[in-house]
Amino acid sequence: MLERLSALLTREPEDREELLHLLHAAHDRNLFDADALAIIEGALQVSEMQVRDVMIPRAQMDVVNLADSVEDITRFAIGAAHSRFPVVGEGKDDVLGVLLAKDLLRVFAGESFNLREMLRPAVFVPESKRLNVLLRDFRVSRNHMAIVVDEYGGVAGLVTIEDVLEQIVGDIEDEYDFDETADNIRIDQAGRYRVKAGTEIEDFNEAFGCEFSDSEYDTVGGLLIRKLGRLPKRNEVVELEGLRFQVLRADSRRIHSLLVERLPDTDTVGG
Repeated sequence: MLERLSALLTREPEDREELLHLLHAAHDRNLFDADALAIIEGALQVSEMQVRDVMIPRAQMDVVNLADSVEDITRFAIGAAHSRFPVVGEGKDDVLGVLLAKDLLRVFAGESFNLREMLRPAVFVPESKRLNVLLRDFRVSRNHMAIVVDEYGGVAGLVTIEDVLEQIVGDIEDEYDFDETADNIRIDQAGRYRVKAGTEIEDFNEAFGCEFSDSEYDTVGGLLIRKLGRLPKRNEVVELEGLRFQVLRADSRRIHSLLVERLPDTDTVGG
């Protein structure tokens, strides 16, 4: 397979578009599968993306306050189900460090717990930092989270190594994420909705109070493909009927999952 791929790429591509064309040609010749093509495209895309493109916005950050009691911190950590939490003092611009959820096990072991002593140093990165550079920094420093700051030094959000890797390999799901075997529509910890692209239009309309027609397409993925006239790419955003659809996971053949949010000044689901 490598020999055939090497032969295909013997002529050096002149630009990125030509390289992608050659890669798609290799896929069409069955030199590698759709998942491999999607990963290669994701790796190429990461070099063109910045931290601001994937970060969790400041308003959606789950933080621990230094003044909180250990009981409150433990309950909060269980509910949020993250492995790391920024710890703040006076507010979200005052990040003092990072608390690892596993350090809370000391409480259940009967050991003393001093939040300030448990803090790990926080890493700060600018919004404009390239994702490929950030990924390399994560690997070298062995950090998994960075606090994102704007041009004025204020906290703009946070980014994790998972956020970066998902741009390459697609949505990384754990026991707290969207379960492919569970419901088609689930709310995430930020109050947004993760929707399987295979969700039937009738079910989607019922959940979101929409009136999308199911005469030309049966699923939400089909709806987006029909509206665009093509298969959308990972992270592509489409706005329809007061909703914002972001493609979370897709390959060269189909859409797998979506992130759906209501645009401002619209009702919430079930409201």
